[in-house]
Amino acid sequence: MLNEHKLRREIVGEMHLRRWPPILPPLRIVQILRLVPPGTAFDGLPPFRAGEPAFAAAGSRHMDGLLGGAVAFTWERHSEATTLTLFAPPDCPLFDEARAWAEAMDGEVIRATRIDVETTGAAAERRVAELAADPAELVSCEIGGGARLWSDFRIKGEGYGRLVVAANALSPLDLTRAVQTVQELGNYRNMALLGLPVARQCWAQLDAAEEELRGIGEQLDAGEATDNALLDALCGMSLEVGTIASASRYRLSATAAYARLVEERLATLSQVAIPGFASLADFTQRRFYPAIRTCETVVRRQQELAERSAQLTSLLRTRIETRIEDQNGQLLKSLERAATTQLRLNHLVEGLSTVAITYYAVSLLAQMGGGLVLFGLHLDHDILPAVLTGPVFLALYFYLRRERLRLVGE
Repeated sequence: MLNEHKLRREIVGEMHLRRWPPILPPLRIVQILRLVPPGTAFDGLPPFRAGEPAFAAAGSRHMDGLLGGAVAFTWERHSEATTLTLFAPPDCPLFDEARAWAEAMDGEVIRATRIDVETTGAAAERRVAELAADPAELVSCEIGGGARLWSDFRIKGEGYGRLVVAANALSPLDLTRAVQTVQELGNYRNMALLGLPVARQCWAQLDAAEEELRGIGEQLDAGEATDNALLDALCGMSLEVGTIASASRYRLSATAAYARLVEERLATLSQVAIPGFASLADFTQRRFYPAIRTCETVVRRQQELAERSAQLTSLLRTRIETRIEDQNGQLLKSLERAATTQLRLNHLVEGLSTVAITYYAVSLLAQMGGGLVLFGLHLDHDILPAVLTGPVFLALYFYLRRERLRLVGE
């Protein structure tokens, strides 16, 4: 027995989840794309199914089978949406009931499409006439190597968009891949465009934030406001820009991812333009890409505003730090002047103390000189202080100076 990784079958099954049953024209296809909460499971089969349907589960994210033995269906759960697709011949009696069941499932519909697949171009053109589409808006091109598509991508009666496909000589498998790719293209396009209203809302908010940031920059340049007031304003601005970005990040990131999938599906279809009609690529380039560019621009503006806010904050902090350094420099100069004054006072006191010590030393020596009479020495009391004052003063002065220098040197 193989020691399989617990995710092996899930990741292998992921490569097989998007299969449709082969399309054998004439055929009606209805697909509904819904936004649902994460982890939404399949709601279950409708009550009108006859007996046990040929039902298969290819994993919790994909279900397929037959309803009443006549209507094939596939259900798939994506990251934030589900798709339910019905397949039936034009004269199938259960199709309307199956469609009602599909319409009643939970979730908010973001795209609902009805596709009429015909065998030949002539039969398809009769279906196209039923669309009552404006010829200027009608999109038509060859897809998948031979099939032809018509649609104006407008929402018609009952809330469905209408597509008509002529199989021509395309094989059922190739036709299935082509039609499924067209549907994936439309689904991803609608999912991507969910970011456009968010981008438009952010645009107005970013305009206001940019104007406020410009005002803060002018105040910073003119020095009209205090540093604390400017710093508070910049912190508030950074928080506001961060809130805008946080609220829109998921939707705009998803828009960018879906846009890349749209480009991939367009490339896969290998379209061939038909003179007189816009192709799928033309239709996409005309309105879809400008919308995506708007979303991308909003993301760039958010980044640029955050960077500009950070730059202004850095400049303000630099100015505050420079002012603090200047204040510290002034304080150091003041301390230096005070220390110099104190040193001078100390020198003055030192000189005065030298005089005082000299006075007392000479007085003591004069008193001692009076006692020398006992030893037979007679000194004049007036001459002795005059003789001793100079030497004693100099000795004390040089002694104290040497000690001060020694202490300073230590």
